[in-house]
Amino acid sequence: MGAAATTIETPCPVRKSGPVRIHELDDHSLAGTEEAWEVLVRATPEATFFHLPAWRRVIQQAFGHATHYAYAEQDGVITGVLPLARMRTRLFGDALVSTPFCVYGGPVAVTPEAAMALEAHALALMHRTGVPLLEFRRRERADAGWPERPPLHYTFRRAITGEAEADMKAIPRKQRAMVRKGIQNGLTSVSNSDTDVLHRVYAEMVHALGTPVFPQRYFRLLAEAFPTSHDVTTVLHQGRPVAAALNFHFRDEVLPYYGGGGRAARSLAANDFLYWEVMRRAGAERGARLFDFGRSKSGTGAFDFKRNWGFTPEPLHYCYRLRAGATLPENNPSNPKYRLMIAAWRRLPLRLANRIGPFIVRGLG
Repeated sequence: MGAAATTIETPCPVRKSGPVRIHELDDHSLAGTEEAWEVLVRATPEATFFHLPAWRRVIQQAFGHATHYAYAEQDGVITGVLPLARMRTRLFGDALVSTPFCVYGGPVAVTPEAAMALEAHALALMHRTGVPLLEFRRRERADAGWPERPPLHYTFRRAITGEAEADMKAIPRKQRAMVRKGIQNGLTSVSNSDTDVLHRVYAEMVHALGTPVFPQRYFRLLAEAFPTSHDVTTVLHQGRPVAAALNFHFRDEVLPYYGGGGRAARSLAANDFLYWEVMRRAGAERGARLFDFGRSKSGTGAFDFKRNWGFTPEPLHYCYRLRAGATLPENNPSNPKYRLMIAAWRRLPLRLANRIGPFIVRGLG
C-alpha cells in the first residue's frame, strides 16, 4: 500500500479593498444608485427617515436650494451617505445643512473610512463654495471635534404598543382627560392624503403663531415623494376640518411632522384628539411601535404640550463648523430680534400672509 497522499492547501490571495470614492447624487446618476442609497438607509440603525434620497428633489423643487447629496462608494458598493443642501437667502444668510427642513441629519456610514471621507467632502465643499457655516443635525451625539449649538431643540420619542387601551392608559391623567374631552365633543378623524385640507388648517395655525407658512406645493411634493410612507390625519367637527397632521412612516416609527389646529381647535381639544388619533391609527393600522413627536424648542408651548403627553425631552446635538471670522446665526423665532417681526406678522391678513410666507420660510428650514 503506497504512502498516503499529502494535500497542500494554498491560501486564497487576500483581495485588498479599493479606495473610498465620493460621488454626488443627481438626476444623471447611474440607474439604481438612489435605490441603493435607500437600501443602506433602511438597513442602518442610526439612519433616519430624513436620510432618504427623495428629500433631495423635494428641497430643490419646493425651495430652489442647491443640493449636494453625497455618497461613499467602495468596490462598487455604497458604504455611506450624506444628505446636504445649501440654504442661501438674503434674509437669513448662507449655510450648508444636513438636512434643512428636517429634524435629523449628518453622515451615516457602515465603515469608519466612509464616514471620514464624507465628513472631509463636506468640509472641502464648505471651503470651495465659501459658505460660512456647515451644520450636521445629529440626534444622538455630536460628531467628534465638532462644537455644538447651545441647547435649544429637543426631540420626543416613546414606544407604543399598538393596543389602544394600553396606549391610552400610558398617557398622563390630565392629558388623557383632554383626549377624552375631544371624544366627548364629537370629534372624528379621517386618514387620507389630502394635503390641501392640511395646508388650510396649518396655515391658520402658524399665522396665529406669527410664523410664515410653507407653500402648498411643498406638502404636495412630500406626498408625491413618499407615496406609501405618508398619510394625513384630519380631525372633523360636525364635518368641518379643525385640525390635521402630515405623518411619515419609517420602519416601525410614526412621525407626525407638520400639523396643528385652527382657531376652533383649542376649545374643542382638537389638537389633543388629533395626536391621539395619529398614535392609535399608526399602531393599529401600520404596526407602529415608536411615536416620534418631532422637535420643539425649549420654552415654547409645543415643548410643554409634548411633555404633557409623558414624553421625555431629549436634547438634539446640532453641531457645526464655521469659516474663520464667521459667527453662528440664530435664525429662529426664539431670537429676541424677531419678536417685533412675529408680532407684525400676526396682524397681517391671513390671505396676504399665505402669499408672502413661502418666500420667507425657504430660509428658515
